[in-house]
Amino acid sequence: MKITVCIGSSCHVKGSRQVVEKLKQLVSEKLLTDKIEFSGTFCMGKCQQGVCVSIDEEVFSVSPETCETFFETEVLKRL
Repeated sequence: MKITVCIGSSCHVKGSRQVVEKLKQLVSEKLLTDKIEFSGTFCMGKCQQGVCVSIDEEVFSVSPETCETFFETEVLKRL
């Protein structure tokens, strides 16, 4: 599975660094490092939605506060 996080200026201001750090922590805790590939991109074109995170081309709006719920409801169900 490939997870891409926008690190462009708008998403950066909204917490993309914290989202990346939290997702990496959750992946490590669940021992999924061999199943999930991370990458970053500079703009997904949906700047008003918050931190944009895509899973295999599907785009979600995530914040540092909703990151754990996103991981449980969207990432884990796809594995």
